[in-house]
Amino acid sequence: MNIKELANTLNGKDDWSIEILLPSGRSVPSHFHITEVGRVQKNFIDCGGTKRELVTCLLQVWTASDVNHRLTAGKLAKILKLAESTIGNDDLPVEIEYGSSVASQYKLTAVDLTQSVRPQELVFVLDGKLTDCLAPDKCGVSGCC
Repeated sequence: MNIKELANTLNGKDDWSIEILLPSGRSVPSHFHITEVGRVQKNFIDCGGTKRELVTCLLQVWTASDVNHRLTAGKLAKILKLAESTIGNDDLPVEIEYGSSVASQYKLTAVDLTQSVRPQELVFVLDGKLTDCLAPDKCGVSGCC
């Protein structure tokens, strides 16, 4: 899911709650905060020598001892609007960074209404990120990929 799709999904759902569903099937505690919205640009060379670039929008999710905090869809829409000048391109894929002991990054694959057990709730469906060989034809490692 990209920034534009996320913003369109949030539009008009000001008081709706948000649940973040991890790939394990567990949910992030509902009192989470969005502590950062950033444009992350990674320039690198793969094992075959090809220069590559990856640009994403990263939302950092954090939970504190404030268990009464609840981020609504409308509040997240306002945060994303404030971040427009930093993010730039609204076609950037959205990733979420979260972890209670080790931070992990996940792809936001969908915002689902059908998985919600409560009315007026958006379920952010996350998927894990995996490492992979990007140049299997050039890297020279047998059994690669």
